[in-house]
Amino acid sequence: MSVEIKFPLEFTVGGIPVSLQTKRREAVTEWKARVVAASRMALPEGHFAADCPLSVTLFYFPPSEMEGDIDNIVKPILDAMTRHIYLSDQQITRLVVQKFEPDNIFGFGNPTVVLDRAMNQVKPVLYVRLSDDPFEDLA
Repeated sequence: MSVEIKFPLEFTVGGIPVSLQTKRREAVTEWKARVVAASRMALPEGHFAADCPLSVTLFYFPPSEMEGDIDNIVKPILDAMTRHIYLSDQQITRLVVQKFEPDNIFGFGNPTVVLDRAMNQVKPVLYVRLSDDPFEDLA
């Protein structure tokens, strides 16, 4: 039996995201598997990939100043969710990416339980949120 995914969907992935620029290709494969494994805890059993427009939020909380560029971690994360959470990354109509280094964390007005956990757990951690409302938070 196939089940639709209920959005918004949130989960966290422990560890340092792998850059698209890495020379160790197996590291990218391992990171993608970690993203998929972490997402499974938030997904209903027997789900099928959504085919609607989506908004993706990625907040990375490194343990210290981040090495490398934030934009290089995005593609492996999005690729990991393709054909698992959504059919194609062409469905992504909005993408928000931000790093929160230890000296650069601020209080969110009304964080969700999952975001609050990400901010307060052992670093490094990646917070992922997918929404079927591409205009979420823009009002």
